[in-house]
Amino acid sequence: MSQIPNTISPLEFQERLTAHPGLTVLDVRTPDEFAEVHVPQSHNEPLDKLKPDTLFAAGRLISDEPVYLLSRTGGRATEAAGKFATAGGNPTIIIKGGILAWIESGLPITRGSGPVISLERQVRITAGALVVIGVGLGWFVHRGFYGLSAFIGAGLVFAGITDICGLCVVLAKLPWNKRKLI
Repeated sequence: MSQIPNTISPLEFQERLTAHPGLTVLDVRTPDEFAEVHVPQSHNEPLDKLKPDTLFAAGRLISDEPVYLLSRTGGRATEAAGKFATAGGNPTIIIKGGILAWIESGLPITRGSGPVISLERQVRITAGALVVIGVGLGWFVHRGFYGLSAFIGAGLVFAGITDICGLCVVLAKLPWNKRKLI
């Protein structure tokens, strides 16, 4: 049985952060997404590389203090909370609505130098392209290619129901989503 993660609104978290500037805030988006816009006190730990045990061993986490997690809308932060729960480490608190809610609330952000295609948009572009390719190949080459479109559609339904997107995981591993921050 999965545990419901603790959450906090961006405004409530900003109040805590103002009172205690040393709180640990991990942004689990890709490095490019983080470079585009992020909460000033946050640290980038992409979800696909997140290892709570390693962070604790490296002294980046203080024992038993909560870790605040942030992603684009909250989905990846929820997955990150699962990793922390599995590792048996620090308690986690997810910032509700992610960076989009943070920006919408008018809270302070740091912006990078250029626009980036977010991972969510990359998923939409890739899924749409694969559906069109599947239909085109099914029409012109062989009916069996319609299965590609059906497979992508089923994957999108699964992602919508579970908030776990396999295509997102694959795209996050591509070189343009692996930029190292300075």
